[in-house]
Amino acid sequence: MSEEGKVTIIVTSGPQTPQRCATPFYMATVAAAMDNEVEIIFQIDGVLLMKKGETENLFAKEGGKVVYDFIKDAYDADVKMSVCSAALQLHDMTEDDLISECDGVVGAAHITGSGMESDLVLHY
Repeated sequence: MSEEGKVTIIVTSGPQTPQRCATPFYMATVAAAMDNEVEIIFQIDGVLLMKKGETENLFAKEGGKVVYDFIKDAYDADVKMSVCSAALQLHDMTEDDLISECDGVVGAAHITGSGMESDLVLHY
């Protein structure tokens, strides 16, 4: 993009498919480095990636870096990371279960609005 835009990334994959877990954070970090406003929203099993203790030993590729390092890279690039309130309930989680890099809990209206306002929406 030649000018600043908005990118929303929807993540529904969780730790049970580790090969899918690093890419959303990597893409978000790249988009942020290109001066875009970036938000990752975690739904369904994706919310588990924001759960304390889930990603510190999760590898997308054997011998690669842990998924938590990708999360920290995105956080350091000012990527906003939010979880879906319904997904928290689905997994019997509360806000207390979330890692510090998570910016909070959002509902369906926020998720829909974010997608509608974005220049690019990616889904993982």
